[in-house]
Amino acid sequence: MNSVVTTADALWEAAFAGDEHRAADVVLGAAAELGHETVLLEVIGAVQHRVGREWAANRISVAQEHAITAINDRAVTALSITKPRRRPEHGRVTVACVDGEWHALPARLLAEVLSLRGFAVDYLGAQVPTPHLITYLHRTGPDVVALSSSIATRLPVAHSTMTACQATGVPVMVGGAAFGVDGAYARRFGANAWAADARSAADMLLSRTLTAPGTPHQPVDDLPHLADQEYTLVSRTARALVRSVYRGLEERVPAMRSYSDEQRQHTAEDLAHIVDYLATALYVDDDALFRDFLEWTGAVLNARGVPAQVLEPALELLAAQLRDFPRAQRMLAQPARSLSA
Repeated sequence: MNSVVTTADALWEAAFAGDEHRAADVVLGAAAELGHETVLLEVIGAVQHRVGREWAANRISVAQEHAITAINDRAVTALSITKPRRRPEHGRVTVACVDGEWHALPARLLAEVLSLRGFAVDYLGAQVPTPHLITYLHRTGPDVVALSSSIATRLPVAHSTMTACQATGVPVMVGGAAFGVDGAYARRFGANAWAADARSAADMLLSRTLTAPGTPHQPVDDLPHLADQEYTLVSRTARALVRSVYRGLEERVPAMRSYSDEQRQHTAEDLAHIVDYLATALYVDDDALFRDFLEWTGAVLNARGVPAQVLEPALELLAAQLRDFPRAQRMLAQPARSLSA
């Protein structure tokens, strides 16, 4: 008899081995006993969470991460083809990832669960540009649009996309790790609903009708601190900040001058991530977002044999560039002190 845990282990082994046929056999065999929804969320979803943990711990490479995710995606397709046919009876939902969000599997799992529950679903996939999404909403007139985002740096885009969707008169449900613990950012942005996972999203949409959006507004209406322009100026000058900090690091760490092209590229990418997360923390005015990112980055570096203290000079140089930005100074100071300690 299949169990969720043993099935998830079997799917992991098949996906890790690159055997998509065995992966399909695993999920199809389990679906007959456990049901399609359980296999989607508690087997495929669990394996995808494991992918992230294994990469962070440096036990699989980026290429392996992508390969396993691709097999997971094909396993979803196998289940979708064989799912019980059901006439839609609960309204129409458009499911999309915000622009720049390439983690599409969570949104696809939601689309599949909603379809199983009797909704008509339009699944638009990853990285949907906001203007195209709005055009699609005008053309199709869904009852709800469900927006997914896993990466915190997409929060400003998610906020503007949500606001644009609401301006069309369509209520917006959001979900994904980007929206914070218990959907804190979703509430701050004025989402019509937030769901922790696909099952709770489906339950919510079945149990109640989402309230139509009220008077159209702008993102700054939800986040009045944006008036200080710190987020805008940091995000607009991000490339220049990365270049300046990189040059400063070369002066502090002479060994960087002999870096290979690949090492230079990785260093620049790491600096860009730091600036992007700082800008996002400024957008939502949440020191914890930036601090948590640096703690996660430190853990990832440690797993790769690189001491987290290497972040300290980069933060100091960035703080020097942003000396006239009080909120940025506050956010940069606390992690720098922790790294020094």
